[in-house]
Amino acid sequence: MTKDKKAAPILIRDSIRQSILTGEYHDGDPLRQDELATKFGTSRIPVREALRQLESEGLIVLQPNKGAVVKGISIDEVIELLDIRIALECRALELSIPNMALEDFEQARSILEEYDASEDPASWGEMNWLFHCALYAPCNKVRLLSMIEDNYGHVSRFTRSQVSMASGKKMPQKEHFELLRLCEAAEVDKAVQLLRKHIEQAMKSLLANNRKKLN
Repeated sequence: MTKDKKAAPILIRDSIRQSILTGEYHDGDPLRQDELATKFGTSRIPVREALRQLESEGLIVLQPNKGAVVKGISIDEVIELLDIRIALECRALELSIPNMALEDFEQARSILEEYDASEDPASWGEMNWLFHCALYAPCNKVRLLSMIEDNYGHVSRFTRSQVSMASGKKMPQKEHFELLRLCEAAEVDKAVQLLRKHIEQAMKSLLANNRKKLN
């Protein structure tokens, strides 16, 4: 098998994964092999392999006689993923703070200022993610950062707008600026404690928003 043929399933997988995580594909949407093969200009073989990999990641379900469909995610699964987020991100922040430089603080502050100026709730989730990424990057742990990104991608499928709409922007932003201040002051324990509280509040907002939908 040539190098290009080996790379094809990976490229197809990554493209479909991105489409799922960004909401281009919705829960229950079919992923037809023939259509995907035409879209990517390949045979069905690399498409089939890409779909197998996406199934192992929990993003799709391969159903007998029906093919692949985008897998939904339940509120209970999201809460568990947010628990995992606490563990991963608190550790990353703990490792990051001693390595932070002036440039890191400036980047994080610039993101928060843009966040403050935005009136579009649909963009808040992305800016929230960029801010947290800026805080964790100095930890210099490639696998840990990759796990954080993968976990966040799964969570964001469910919470992309719900948490923002439920909790608004004022309180999360207040906590973001305080978190940045603690990082600048090298207050590691206090920063980690605030980050835990910050994510736990997102969980509470999500659950409250879900209760409203059920009533």
